[in-house]
Amino acid sequence: MTTRRKALVIIPTYNERDNVAAITTAALAADPRLDVLIADDNSPDGTGQIADELAAKDPRVQVLHRAKKEGLGRAYLHAFAWGLERGYEYLIEMDADFSHDPKYLTPMLNEAEAGSDLVIGSRYVEGGGTVNWGPGRKVLSRGGSLYARTILGIHLRDLTAGFVCFRRAVLQAIDLNAVKSSGYAFQIELKYRTLKAGFRVKEIPIVFEDRRVGQSKMSRKIFIEGLTMVWKLKLSV
Repeated sequence: MTTRRKALVIIPTYNERDNVAAITTAALAADPRLDVLIADDNSPDGTGQIADELAAKDPRVQVLHRAKKEGLGRAYLHAFAWGLERGYEYLIEMDADFSHDPKYLTPMLNEAEAGSDLVIGSRYVEGGGTVNWGPGRKVLSRGGSLYARTILGIHLRDLTAGFVCFRRAVLQAIDLNAVKSSGYAFQIELKYRTLKAGFRVKEIPIVFEDRRVGQSKMSRKIFIEGLTMVWKLKLSV
C-alpha cells in the first residue's frame, strides 16, 4: 500500500455477539479518521458472522478471523501486523463491551497527532475514574498498577489500561516477536517496552464503565501471569 491510512481501531472479540455491532457503529461515528478491525477468535456464538455482515455494509470495517482463542495479547499482535501491513499510522486498542467509551477516540487520536507516540486512556490520572466497580475490583486494579510500576521503576499510573493508541513507529521499533504475555500482562509489557525504547508516552483521563452485557474475560490465570511477568520484564528487557 502506497497511501498511508490514518487510524485503525482494533476490537478483539470472543462471544461478543450482543456488543459487536453497537460498538463498531459507535466507534465509526466517533471520528471519520477511524477504520475498525474486528479480530474474532472463532467465537462459537456467531460474533464473527455478525462482523462479516458489518464489513459487507461498510468499507471502513474489516474482519480478522483467527482460528482459535489464544488470549488478548495474541489477538492484538496478529491485528497489529495486519494494520501495519496496510499502512495505518495509528493503531488503537479498544474493548468490545463499551467499558471504553468511543467518545474518547477523538482526543486520543488528537494527542497522538500532536506528538505522543503512545496515548493511554487512563483511569488513574486526574479526571479519570471507574463506574460500577466494587471495592475488591478497585483494590485489585490499582494495586496491580502500583505493584507493576514499583517493580519496573516507571511513572505511568495505569499500566494495565487496555484503551491505548500506538503510533506505527512504536510497534515497528519494539520487538513484537519477543512479547510473551497474553492476558492483562500484555498491556504492562507493551507499555514497558515502549518506554524502554525511548518513546513519548502520554496518559489522558477516561472514565471506565463496567461492561454492559456479557461476561468479563478476567481469570485467576491471567491475574497470576500479570504478577510474574513484571519480574521477567525487569530482568530481561
